[in-house]
Amino acid sequence: MSKLSGATDQDKLADLCSRKHKEQIVWFLNAFWTEHGTDAEKMWEWSKMCAKLDLQNHEDGSSLDELNAHRFLEGFNEPMTVKEMRDQLRSTGAIGAARPKNVPISHIIIFKYGLDWKELINRSQGDNKEEMEEAQRMLDEVMAAFRESEARANEAKAALAEAEAREAAAREQEAPFKAAQEEVEAALAEVHAEEKAYNDKIEDCKRRSETGGVVGRNKAKNELAQLENEDPLPLRKAKITLSAAQKRAEKARA
Repeated sequence: MSKLSGATDQDKLADLCSRKHKEQIVWFLNAFWTEHGTDAEKMWEWSKMCAKLDLQNHEDGSSLDELNAHRFLEGFNEPMTVKEMRDQLRSTGAIGAARPKNVPISHIIIFKYGLDWKELINRSQGDNKEEMEEAQRMLDEVMAAFRESEARANEAKAALAEAEAREAAAREQEAPFKAAQEEVEAALAEVHAEEKAYNDKIEDCKRRSETGGVVGRNKAKNELAQLENEDPLPLRKAKITLSAAQKRAEKARA
């Protein structure tokens, strides 16, 4: 990567900006290692962020769309906007009057460091071979760590989705039994209520058959005999409902 293609400086800049995010950063560090080599670690973070925000091509991409370029600048608390950067680059002839659709990392570097873009593309790339080999190794490690982190995040996301699906399936399977159980509880409450009403009538008749005048006692005794001999419809109906509900609950449980 020691030479850029193109007949003019603008052609060479276009060639640089068409290269991968990491390659553009390595070109900058090769050219300006003496001045900015201490920012190598920050450049690796920039490369990692470009790969993250380049939603389509990741580390194989060469530029960010305007929205993600803004996110990139905000992520590193850079006090500039894409418009400010373009205005400055346009004033130096680095870009034309037309509004570019995407923002390569080289444009951000030129603006951030106040570089002469022509010097960036024409500086020697071979004066610091050992340092740049180390820088390349560091960058490769960062990118490998990023890919591993992304893979772990995807695995965690898939595991969460699977757990949520199992929980939803369990709730769906539980719903019929829960409804049947609620039906049993309601039917049982109705049986208890009807039994209480029936027993209360029996006790009332017994009490009246033992107190008061002869006519009243005899009348209460007759009512008591009728109650004890009859099969009360409301109570019988409640018991039938309870039995049916219990059968449905057993079926739902199975």
